Amino acid sequence: MANTYDLIVLGSGPGGYVAAIRASQLGLKTAIVERENLGGICLNWGCIPTKALLRSAEVFHNMKRAADYGLAAENISADIDAVVKRSRGVAKQLNQGVTHLMKKNKIDVIMGDGKIVEKGKVAVKGEKGEEEISAKNIIIATGARARDLPFAKADGKRIWTYRHAMTPPEMPKKLLVIGSGAIGIEFASFYNDMGADVTVVEMMDRIVPVEDEEISKFLEKSLKKQGMTIMTGAGVKNIETSDKGVKAEIEDSNGKAQSHDFSHVIVAVGIQPNVETIGLDELGIEPDDRFHIKTDDMCRTNVEGIYAIGDVTGGPWLAHKASHEGVIAVEAIAADMGKGDRPHAMDPNNIPGCTYCHPQIASVGLTEAKAKEAGHDVKTGNFPFIGNGKAIALGETEGFVKTVFDAKTGELLGAHMIGAEVTELIQGYTVGKTLETTETELMNTVFPHPTLSEMMHESVLDAYERVLHM
Repeated sequence: MANTYDLIVLGSGPGGYVAAIRASQLGLKTAIVERENLGGICLNWGCIPTKALLRSAEVFHNMKRAADYGLAAENISADIDAVVKRSRGVAKQLNQGVTHLMKKNKIDVIMGDGKIVEKGKVAVKGEKGEEEISAKNIIIATGARARDLPFAKADGKRIWTYRHAMTPPEMPKKLLVIGSGAIGIEFASFYNDMGADVTVVEMMDRIVPVEDEEISKFLEKSLKKQGMTIMTGAGVKNIETSDKGVKAEIEDSNGKAQSHDFSHVIVAVGIQPNVETIGLDELGIEPDDRFHIKTDDMCRTNVEGIYAIGDVTGGPWLAHKASHEGVIAVEAIAADMGKGDRPHAMDPNNIPGCTYCHPQIASVGLTEAKAKEAGHDVKTGNFPFIGNGKAIALGETEGFVKTVFDAKTGELLGAHMIGAEVTELIQGYTVGKTLETTETELMNTVFPHPTLSEMMHESVLDAYERVLHM
């Protein structure tokens, strides 16, 4: 294996491995360094295996509703070990898929801990010792890890991060989830569907606080109806563990603190970037105010020849954002080498977000509140699932689709959805926003019948007082 490359990628998550593939397509000799599993956290311990868990929970939930569809399902039960085994099998399959893609694209895979020892040089410490490789360009794609609470360090027994929650030593009976972002709410939803008694504590005044306020309110109402306890404007002040369980001191929104007993706790209070051992301080690479790597719109750091993408940089911390950044960084590098055109920068407002709880959430662009804060005079449309024929036929009438437009120009500013399969629908609005669509194009688009996508059309029509089925 030669030691000199056009590009070295540190980390093989959805940002890193996509960057490596695009580099190979553009004729760059590329190496990728990975310390654990090809595919990174997303494929092995994040996005994909959690969706496998949530799919099992969804099937289990629907089995309990069999009578609603004229079917009979008796004595149904869930085997948490079998559910986890399926999830790990899915992760393994995708890991093997990335391995194949690396071979297909003639990318050198170097397993071990990588550190940038100077500009253009990376030392990799693996099982067989240490080797040094060099390249004019380096992309840092080392990702992030779960953030701990100082009084609630994860032990894998009673206090879990998302990794522990994906391979639980036992099924929790009474579960506390600290944090109601996407990770916290997805695990709360999974374990609730699997039969646990779930409490969610969120310090903000509403759950999923980055979403539109109407979405947050609807989701809270739905989760409470499913049996969850939701505490907003609240905080966990202390946690004590024992062989029997967890005792948590929770201060409610009125400032009253009480002790609560749980079997297990999931801490989902954000992430922290993997920046400590890869040589950034010695190189003088500049962090942002949250200690993620600061980059420009071409993913360049302040040090020439070093780029950064994905969760190690600023938010939103999403796999698809990391992948797109990987393409941008590589195409910028290739353009400097005379190979291809310079890429377009990515507009953060055109990055969709999806949360796979029950019901699902999907959104893109500005919330109504953010649009008003930005100075827009807005028009909003809203259409409920109960007004859609396909949703009624599916037995999935919970949810709605909301659109936000600039009242003067008709620009689609944002779209916000909650309900069955909305994570598969949001891309329609994302394409629209990327193409700078106005209400006219959306209203003149023919949506197929019967589909859930018709709600997207009706929501636009509602914003302009032309709704048909409500």
